[in-house]
Amino acid sequence: MEKDLKGYLDDCVARFNVPGFVEHDPVSIPHRFVKPQEIEIMGFWVAMLSWGQRKTIIQSANSLLERMDGAPLDFILHHEEKDRQRFESFIHRTFQPLDSLYFLAFFQDYYRQYDSLEQAFTRFLPEGSPDVEPALLGFHELFFSLPEAPARTRKHVATPARKSTCKRLNMFLRWMVRRDEMGVDFGIWKQIHPRQLLIPMDVHVERVARRLGLLERKQTDWQAVLELTEALRRFDPEDPVKYDFALFGLGKL
Repeated sequence: MEKDLKGYLDDCVARFNVPGFVEHDPVSIPHRFVKPQEIEIMGFWVAMLSWGQRKTIIQSANSLLERMDGAPLDFILHHEEKDRQRFESFIHRTFQPLDSLYFLAFFQDYYRQYDSLEQAFTRFLPEGSPDVEPALLGFHELFFSLPEAPARTRKHVATPARKSTCKRLNMFLRWMVRRDEMGVDFGIWKQIHPRQLLIPMDVHVERVARRLGLLERKQTDWQAVLELTEALRRFDPEDPVKYDFALFGLGKL
């Protein structure tokens, strides 16, 4: 039975993890860039905006890019206070101008000190850690470590400490860490291993996982993410979150 389920899910991964997936997904935004830092900046920001219809998310991401003159890294590093005024009209659902202004402040402070956002996660990841939970916990505190961090913005960057599924953060890490020949995920980060990634659990993934008997926990929370990822490790311990393509794709049918 389990062998049959693995074969079915592997077939679904092959069906949905294809270059054509990129065009209509928010991941298409960071795919416009070559510089790793720009892939990170736009990948993170788009991931944090990723709730609701994919078409609307992409529209909002395009609006962000226009405000950064189409050059995220250059804008982040060199913009001045007056340049932030153009973000005072940016709204995406509950993401308000104050949130954008803090994202800009964090990114400018960070990228003036470090070359890659990967270090913001790996500094909190102990050697041999089975998964990225410590990295997510630490990153959340780092991201909101600037004195001007607004309390309201914390809801847009999740943490396991609040028992959140951290869907958007786990999706961002999948984009940065997973690597295969299909080219949907970038695989530009090398210090986190794909086996440490955790499933980005949205309503589609959750529904299909329950239907297939991969998730029994009633609550949709951080423990459910750990349970589902552990179930998927039975099928591929080195790359369990590749099955995100299968579960998400089946959920959208």
